[in-house]
Amino acid sequence: MSELERITARRSELDVLAEELGKRLGEVEAERGELVVAERVLLRLAEQDRAEVEAAVAVAPVKAQVAGRAVLLIPHRGEAPEETALPDGYRRILQIVRGGDGPVQVRAVGEELGLDVGLRGKLEPLRAKMTKLADRGCYTSGPTDGSPHVGSHAVMMTAWA
Repeated sequence: MSELERITARRSELDVLAEELGKRLGEVEAERGELVVAERVLLRLAEQDRAEVEAAVAVAPVKAQVAGRAVLLIPHRGEAPEETALPDGYRRILQIVRGGDGPVQVRAVGEELGLDVGLRGKLEPLRAKMTKLADRGCYTSGPTDGSPHVGSHAVMMTAWA
């Protein structure tokens, strides 16, 4: 075999190898591009998960000491308040108010909760809880007779949802 034939044969081999490597390089670049996109998606999902966890922690019930007892505080409002972030007692109150056919008296909620409604002092803690919920926009409150003064059991609560 002459030198020219060897050079031509080697060049043909290299041309075939270059074509194969070009195809392989295209496949590798395509796969690398897909991995870059997948990485971006995973980072965005991780950021969303982190934001959701931080938001849940921000509205989670917080324990505090009141008169030497540990109590759960009603959480501050968030952009999208979650009823599930409320302590059980507050959720039960909302359930009773929403279950009413119209405005619901504090006394009626107290009866539903099994409180002694004959004694005014027994309803004051309930009235305070209901006021906190009304202040946070869970429902509206107002006197029953249209007067600006609120009587002993006259506060009415009307559910928004």
